[in-house]
Amino acid sequence: MIRLGYHGSPHVAQSLAARSTQDVELVEYDVANPFQALRSRDLDLMIVRFGIDEPDLETGDIVGYDARAAVVSSAHPLATRITVSIEDLAAYDAFERPGSFPEAVWDLVVPRETPMGQPIRRVHRVSSVQEMLRLVATTQAVHISLVSLMKIAPSGIRVIPIEDLDPAPISLAWRRGDLPPHVEVFLKEVAG
Repeated sequence: MIRLGYHGSPHVAQSLAARSTQDVELVEYDVANPFQALRSRDLDLMIVRFGIDEPDLETGDIVGYDARAAVVSSAHPLATRITVSIEDLAAYDAFERPGSFPEAVWDLVVPRETPMGQPIRRVHRVSSVQEMLRLVATTQAVHISLVSLMKIAPSGIRVIPIEDLDPAPISLAWRRGDLPPHVEVFLKEVAG
């Protein structure tokens, strides 16, 4: 059995598990302390986006991409748009990195500024997707995130593609030097 960690929507994890002959258990990990479950051996692998720079962990090849999106309330001024620009989003308060989430990766998730130099105000701090969705539902906050959240967005929340941010590369991470044979088989199966 492979314990595969994911965050947010399980859609990507389900897609990867479907590519494999291995038994896979999907486990949601804590975004505020994202690597704890992997380090404590509660997970064999975890899905990461944008890569990581952790000395005790390593990542494999890119196994897919997740398009970028803005998560907003259905009452938000941008909610009727089919797509949005990162420049549009700079007019609204965004989210700061949760807990010990790596700062360098968060800068890729939620850029500090737009390509035209507008600062992105990262003011809201939450520790779970559920907290983020509650705050988005009741304010004009925007969460700069991923299209995969569309799969779990409740009514009253819109997930709008961001037209001018590159998609997030998806890879799998594991403990450096600790790759059991059945996990190695899984990695080879999902790489294709």
